[in-house]
Amino acid sequence: MGPQDITGVVLAGGRATRWDGRDKGLIEVSGRPMISHVLETLAPQVEQVIINANRNLDAYGAFGLPVVTDASRDFLGPLAGIASGLAAAGTNWVAIVPCDSPLLAADCVSRLAAACEDDERTDLAVAHDGDRIQPVFALIRRSLLEDLGTFLQSGGRKIDRWYGRQHMQLVDFSDSPDNFLNINQREDRDVLEARMKQRNASE
Repeated sequence: MGPQDITGVVLAGGRATRWDGRDKGLIEVSGRPMISHVLETLAPQVEQVIINANRNLDAYGAFGLPVVTDASRDFLGPLAGIASGLAAAGTNWVAIVPCDSPLLAADCVSRLAAACEDDERTDLAVAHDGDRIQPVFALIRRSLLEDLGTFLQSGGRKIDRWYGRQHMQLVDFSDSPDNFLNINQREDRDVLEARMKQRNASE
């Protein structure tokens, strides 16, 4: 499985309640919107990138990529965004990442893909940071769209519950903790910018 077999979907469709409703993907870190850092790193890893957003569609559209909204405007959570991404993808596999993790690893998708290749029964590979699952860093077989639609229509919202219905592989990312750094509080931005400067200086 190579980049040509995978569509990347960046989830940017949440309410951002911890940021007083500010759209997290558009918050600047190191002088650029967070999502721009994610897009830059994700693009070489996949065939195409799609943005899932439910607000500020013009701002997200300015990145020159397809933007898809959730079927429901009730902010049903990441599973709704994943469903929208699966429906829009033109490949058999879809890599899911969030808009607010600008230190995304350059090999994130290939590591998830390797787990799927190790066991051809695998329909879903999910990152694990060594302590807990990181559910919005995942590689999902597009054929799961129908099952996901059924789950959502039945009122299901919990991502871990739907994942538990699939043939899933956990992928060890304990050596890449920066992959999961994001901003949940305003103080986190200073920490994140410091880590980005350190990484840029070492490259």
